[in-house]
Amino acid sequence: MSIKSDKWIRRMAEQHGMIEPFEPNQVKTSPDGQRMVSYGTSSYGYDIRCSKEFKLFTNINSTIVDPKNFDSNSFVEVNADFCIIPPNSFALARTVEYFRIPRNVLTICLGKSTYARCGIIVNVTPFEPEWEGYVTLEFSNTTPLPAKIYANEGCAQVLFFEADDDDVCETSYKDRGGKYQGQVGVTLPKI
Repeated sequence: MSIKSDKWIRRMAEQHGMIEPFEPNQVKTSPDGQRMVSYGTSSYGYDIRCSKEFKLFTNINSTIVDPKNFDSNSFVEVNADFCIIPPNSFALARTVEYFRIPRNVLTICLGKSTYARCGIIVNVTPFEPEWEGYVTLEFSNTTPLPAKIYANEGCAQVLFFEADDDDVCETSYKDRGGKYQGQVGVTLPKI
């Protein structure tokens, strides 16, 4: 298994639709010239963007967070250019990009240092072979202060690992009918 470079990422995105929309370069400024958290292709990865669709955790109903019986009333929906996460809380969001992961590829996604240095942790599980959809992102505010997350700007970096030709998985995420296959919005836990 090997990590893949910017050339491989560009080829897979352009020829196989692995990432849509795809940005072949690293974008650091908005169209009006404002600095932003970068997104797009990097040396050995792809910096994904957070969309304007957020689900902000709230304790207004005093429920228990239970992955087997998740109460959707635990979130307030926000559709905006940014989201303010209360201290010691979290929000879910989704990527701008839609992914189609090849059968011989596994990804790992890590938060960008710009957010990590502010005490904001971006948590994303691996994209398994033949998984596709918009990625659900989790932003944890570990600080005692409110934290701001920007839509349409970079938030995490995806690293792509390709299996050797003789070592492609026998059963992919698609083969086993994964429950998050083809997700389109911020997707809450399923069992």
